[in-house]
Amino acid sequence: MESKKCFHCGNKCEADTITINEKSFCCNGCKTVYEIFSDNDLTCYYDFQNSPGAIPEEIKGKYDFLTNNDIVEKLIEFNDGNIQVVNMYIPHIHCSSCIWILENLHKLQKNITTSQVNFPKKTVRITYNATNTNLKEVVLLLSSIGYEPYISLEDYEVGKKQVNRSLLYKLGIAGFAYGNVMFLSFPEYFEVSEFWLEQYKSVFRWLMFAFSLPVILYASQDYFVSAYKGIRTKILNIDVPIALGLLVLFIRSTVEIVFNIGTGFFDSLTGLVFFLLLGKFFQQKTYNFLSFERDYKSYFPIAVTQITKDGKEENTQIYNIKKGDRLLIRNQELIPVDGILINGNAQIDYSFVTGEANPVSKKSGDKIFAGGKQLYGSIEMEVLNSVSQSYLTQLWSNDVFQKDKNSTFKTLTDSIGKNFTIAVLSIAFVTTLFWFFYDPSIALNVFTAVLIIACPCAIALAAPFTLGNLLRIFGKRKFYLKNATVIEQLATINSIIFDKTGTLTTNKENNITYDGIALNSEQKSILKSSLRSSNHPLSRMLYTSFKNEENISIDNYHEYIGKGIETSYQQTTLKIGSSSFVQDKSESTNLDTSVHISINDVYKGKFLFKNAYRKDVEPVFSSLKNNYELAVVSGDNEGEKKYLQNFLPSITTLLFNQKPEDKLNYINGLQQQNKKVMMVGDGLNDAGALAQSNVGIALSENINVFSPACDAILDASKFHQITNYIKASKTAIKIIKYCFLLSLSYNVVGLYFAVTGQLKPVIAAILMPLSSISIVLFTTIATNILGRKIK
Repeated sequence: MESKKCFHCGNKCEADTITINEKSFCCNGCKTVYEIFSDNDLTCYYDFQNSPGAIPEEIKGKYDFLTNNDIVEKLIEFNDGNIQVVNMYIPHIHCSSCIWILENLHKLQKNITTSQVNFPKKTVRITYNATNTNLKEVVLLLSSIGYEPYISLEDYEVGKKQVNRSLLYKLGIAGFAYGNVMFLSFPEYFEVSEFWLEQYKSVFRWLMFAFSLPVILYASQDYFVSAYKGIRTKILNIDVPIALGLLVLFIRSTVEIVFNIGTGFFDSLTGLVFFLLLGKFFQQKTYNFLSFERDYKSYFPIAVTQITKDGKEENTQIYNIKKGDRLLIRNQELIPVDGILINGNAQIDYSFVTGEANPVSKKSGDKIFAGGKQLYGSIEMEVLNSVSQSYLTQLWSNDVFQKDKNSTFKTLTDSIGKNFTIAVLSIAFVTTLFWFFYDPSIALNVFTAVLIIACPCAIALAAPFTLGNLLRIFGKRKFYLKNATVIEQLATINSIIFDKTGTLTTNKENNITYDGIALNSEQKSILKSSLRSSNHPLSRMLYTSFKNEENISIDNYHEYIGKGIETSYQQTTLKIGSSSFVQDKSESTNLDTSVHISINDVYKGKFLFKNAYRKDVEPVFSSLKNNYELAVVSGDNEGEKKYLQNFLPSITTLLFNQKPEDKLNYINGLQQQNKKVMMVGDGLNDAGALAQSNVGIALSENINVFSPACDAILDASKFHQITNYIKASKTAIKIIKYCFLLSLSYNVVGLYFAVTGQLKPVIAAILMPLSSISIVLFTTIATNILGRKIK
């Protein structure tokens, strides 16, 4: 009697097979999972891969410890009383079906709002409503569908000890097989008959076959999976010809050995897989290395305002913050660590973490979490834990709030890969058709030879090596990019927009004068304390100018982005900001850069600022004017328009009195004209514009503000290098294209032998690894030379 396989997990069903809807299941557990998916209209799970599931384990009572609040608090990342976020390691994650079902948990449990899978790390980050469910119920749900999490309480972290070493294992197997197959192929290469006796020939060939089996079945499986997914979604990605080439190599070589025709191409097969995996390993190690060397983590935030024991405020490096320290968090600042609220009106936006935009109110004594943004004034907090930089890093690439700029952007590898795939398949079929009529005996050999020699291994290696190395170089030059795709997008830019205040100007040098009715000491204290909560560059400059005034606790604080601040203290109401905001009509036509104030709706005067522009602004604009459309879009008035007209190139568009939404709309308008826009701002009022632009760069000086909408962070001291960074990105794309040309030259030579039916194993064995090695050397040397040109 033919044994049946379980529809859910693929295991062999025994005699007591359970059958539902003409589908067989090996146990009640698998049957139950199938029923759960059926009841919730989630049977698409089985469309991605046959038998993708795992048998759910018996877990009765296993997770009772998750009812202990002390334990739960140590496991979850975030908890505001209503919403909790937990990141769990799921060992069984292995395919697209796993990703699909785990990211659709909200359909199984309505109290789960979002779930995001990190496939390489085998983790799922789940956000759920803690008032209607709890962590235990979430874990039980995962376990019931065959995705039981691994929970380690030893160090209160999830799955950290489960390091994914699969790439290392695959690389080791491919390298071992490649070395041995090459050694066994030497007699065939050089036709050394005295060592290639008939009784050993078949043994050597079958040994090569044996060494190649784990390479094709295990080491190269990622390429077959990727190609399969690409074909299913009707996308010809770069892995399609790679997978096809590997399959043809193996089948043809096996046929040659079985029928004793020749030695096959097992050397090329194992060598190709080895060099492809070597490129992937290099890319992985590069990114791991970059997490230390490019060190963008210190920008989340770059500095923290620490309140010392004697009451002074100091900017402290993020790494130096420890438990027990007291921090000042200003309006719109990111909370960098978990802590206890000491005083202040805490209205915290946790949308970075949870996706929920509604601010959460906290009172003195409440716990507040890293990743929230303080709204409406300043707060003081005591640190509970040192900064978790890896957690803050997640915010930069969290899909909950990230606008997907890459959805319409096609990388160079994808574009060329598709055309390359079509070209290779066309050549293969056309030449096979020709030989079928001319000499049918070699038609099949020609078809397989074309696919073998035209494998795009060099194309697959070019971008990872080039862009990965350039990311590292940029990081050393204090230009921190979110990912390698940003380099490609940077190379396409043809329009650049700059914010003015805090971007073209610097708050390290300023000259402030007051024009108006003198303020008494109490009014100055109210003014200083109001400015203390703001992160606007002008507010920070003005706040710093008050040296001797005492800080007091403001009753109410509200900052209107792009307009000003309104606060109150006892019976005194204060307005600070633009002329129109403080309702002084007589001063509305003044074009100075100024901050106006009114007390109890009585206009008092204004503070005049003499902006100090960065010394490199003029040379930067001069270097960009010939190749880019330039604009300065500012929320300030036109007080310095004439100065900038004389200071900047005449082609520069100058726009003033622009609200944050005006900046965003201006960028959108340019994009409607097919412009590729780069926005450079300070990350304060520019978050929308940074998100809308093709490349958003946040300039960071010493302000504790983090904008997850940006694609890159530029240290203010490297402002003068903007042109060089763009040029380097363009050069990197040229390097990749040169690699493609180099790869094409190898393919042309190889295709000559292939289409004419002359391809021999020794030719493939030389050309394929030679192309891979030369690409790696060329990209490494070229990018290092490029890096030296950036001072």
